[in-house]
Amino acid sequence: MGRVSQLPVVLATRAELEAWHRSHSERRAVVMTMGALHEGHLALVDAALRVASTVIVSIFVNPLQFGPGEDFDAYPRTLDADVRALAGRGVAAVFAPSAAQMYPGGRPSVRVVPGPVGEVFEGAIRPDHFSGVLTVVLKLLALTRPDVALFGQKDAQQLALIRQMARDLNLPVSVVATPIVRDDDGLATSSRNRFLSASQRQAALALPQAIDSGAAAAAQGAGVDEVRRIAGERLARAGDEVSVDYLDVVDSQTFTPLAEGVADSSQALLIGAIRVGGVRLIDNAVLER
Repeated sequence: MGRVSQLPVVLATRAELEAWHRSHSERRAVVMTMGALHEGHLALVDAALRVASTVIVSIFVNPLQFGPGEDFDAYPRTLDADVRALAGRGVAAVFAPSAAQMYPGGRPSVRVVPGPVGEVFEGAIRPDHFSGVLTVVLKLLALTRPDVALFGQKDAQQLALIRQMARDLNLPVSVVATPIVRDDDGLATSSRNRFLSASQRQAALALPQAIDSGAAAAAQGAGVDEVRRIAGERLARAGDEVSVDYLDVVDSQTFTPLAEGVADSSQALLIGAIRVGGVRLIDNAVLER
């Protein structure tokens, strides 16, 4: 299908979105973002255009998923640049609501409870984070009414929870994952990468290198404990500039740490999270033989 060259229409209110729905009944895909768009987001958009004739991108920095002391106020807000980045890519509309539009009564009293998968790793380090994520995702699904919703594999635990929510709540949407997009140096694309200094970015490369080392070991037949050891040793060489939140091999659906000897499972996932300066980064890889 051809791509339009004009800018997507920007919808700032739920009323504008509702009016837009009345003239767009085609098969629809949504890409949910917090803005500061990068190549990872654009890859999601391109994937969306392959599965639907109409694509809507949401841009909303969701306060519910930021905890005390996190970077909500500092999170980049670049709506004009984001809309320009989507020009010519075939996106029909951008839904960019304010917090008052998304949460007209203030912070909602009713939220989604993530369950056990949301209590470990990212959920243990960032309490209430996944409740905020799932609540806004559910609201955006209700508002944008997509047939397909696309999410990046980089946020693997979030992806697992969204898929579980769709199954458990019988949501009429297909959840599609797209591969991690990396910069030339191997760092997974992230809106937070812009906050890294040159030296910090160099130090941060220890995470994708550790993930790659563990995945390569698994591909050569290493068991789970060996994968953990090899990846951990690479992270340890990064020095004091890198603080490790976690590094583990888990089941990709339940996020339960795997026992020795099952690294060849199609569900095995090597996950890691680090902090470099004030910047927190995550990465992962599916382990294959």
